[in-house]
Amino acid sequence: MPSIERDQSSAIDETQPRTEWAILLSMAAVIAALHIATNGRYGFHRDELQFLSDARHLDWGFVAYPPMTPFIERIGLSLFGLSLVGLRMFSVIAQAAAIVVTGLMARELGGGRLAQGSAALTIALSGLPMFEGTEFQYSSFDYLWWVLIAYFVIRLLRSENPRWWLAIGLVVGLALLTKYSIVFYIAGILAGMALSRARRFFLDVWFWAGIAVALLIFLPNFLWLLHHDFISYRFLQHIHARDVGEGRADGFLKDQAIICVNLIAVPLCLAGVVALLRSARYRMIAWMYLVPLALFFFAKGRGYYVAGTYPMLAAMGAAASERWLAGLPGLGRRTIEGVFFTGVVAWGALVCAVTLPLASSGPLRDFALRNNGDLREEIGWDELMRTVAGIRDSLPPDQRSSLGITAANYGEFGAIEMLGPAYHLPVPIGTTNSEWLRGYPDPPPTTLIVLGLSKEEADSIFTGCRLAGHNGNAEGIKNEESQDHPDIFVCGPPRLPWVVLWKDHQDFG
Repeated sequence: MPSIERDQSSAIDETQPRTEWAILLSMAAVIAALHIATNGRYGFHRDELQFLSDARHLDWGFVAYPPMTPFIERIGLSLFGLSLVGLRMFSVIAQAAAIVVTGLMARELGGGRLAQGSAALTIALSGLPMFEGTEFQYSSFDYLWWVLIAYFVIRLLRSENPRWWLAIGLVVGLALLTKYSIVFYIAGILAGMALSRARRFFLDVWFWAGIAVALLIFLPNFLWLLHHDFISYRFLQHIHARDVGEGRADGFLKDQAIICVNLIAVPLCLAGVVALLRSARYRMIAWMYLVPLALFFFAKGRGYYVAGTYPMLAAMGAAASERWLAGLPGLGRRTIEGVFFTGVVAWGALVCAVTLPLASSGPLRDFALRNNGDLREEIGWDELMRTVAGIRDSLPPDQRSSLGITAANYGEFGAIEMLGPAYHLPVPIGTTNSEWLRGYPDPPPTTLIVLGLSKEEADSIFTGCRLAGHNGNAEGIKNEESQDHPDIFVCGPPRLPWVVLWKDHQDFG
């Protein structure tokens, strides 16, 4: 692999050719159009319903995550209302931006048109990035922040202009307001500085200014955490223990190749790691990948947590491979390029078939639902609303006059709050995640429709419970709602006073 220690500042035309911009923007536009065309096909995901609910109760923090994602969702609600395509537009924009920035990273690392297009196409047709455009998730924005941080670090190292730390600090601050796992990436940045010649920046005032910017942005959420006894930290401990216990952290290394990046481009990313380690200028970036990878592996994190590091590896691998290919005979070069692009596109087609709701019926839809649990979770919410409304309508007038709905699952809670008004359902009562902070009605209801609990759990909390309906869907799609808590009950008042119940039954759902 050729050395990249030459002065790349002189090798890169500072004016991006229009054709290169056209390639990157066209690629991002095609992926965005694909999402826009398919994102309204099913329904909301359970997680999206939680974000929507929290968006109606904005705060500087939430039990399950920082405030950025509900804040963006609040903007979406103001612009689009309850539109699947509209609310997911921000995730689509984030993915499209990550594709373009990946190509720009390849350019900054000395890559020409081939390298930029290869790196961008690799990320556009990778599993996790493709998924991030299908739903409104905090990981959609977290992914973009990781990519932008890498891009700004590359600009810093190439230009040796320490003012880039301000841009890095700005994005790190936004990332801290989005998903706390960014601290593992921060560890990689600091380790990368210490283990490379970038350590000189530890003594630079602009580095500390960047830290100050990040902390200033994060400060409101930190104060919220302090006020709430760092409840999010305890929540994350609970979720991590659950994930490990349920085996969700298994297959971490396999997920790097299957989910985080296009399988055919794994050698390209490995070449990127090697090239970065061999580069005195850019060695810091290799550690920005290796350190989070090791930390998540030994801490038993889920495989997709480091997906945001692969664009920078693909960018360096593409730039280095382009220089290597330039030294090959024309037939050999064209053969390798043809095999690579054919494989990347073929794997990308499989990714699209699994990840996207390409069809509303037929074999392609069945294939997606069989292999994608997240798509299955988008089905059945309107039927649940109709079922709950039917149970309400079946109650005698005296029970309907003091009726409440309680949900022990955050998806069901969000569905009742966001979709329920169309059926004139009351605001739900919940104890999951941040729902318990919102309290219960005064006076409290004496009749409750109870979702998300087993019969034993309902009887242990409430009085006089009876089975009143089932949570499912007419298509027979098996998902968490239809399998894990399919029964709906009508119950009387809780066995304990409401104030005691609220204290004793707080739940990290």
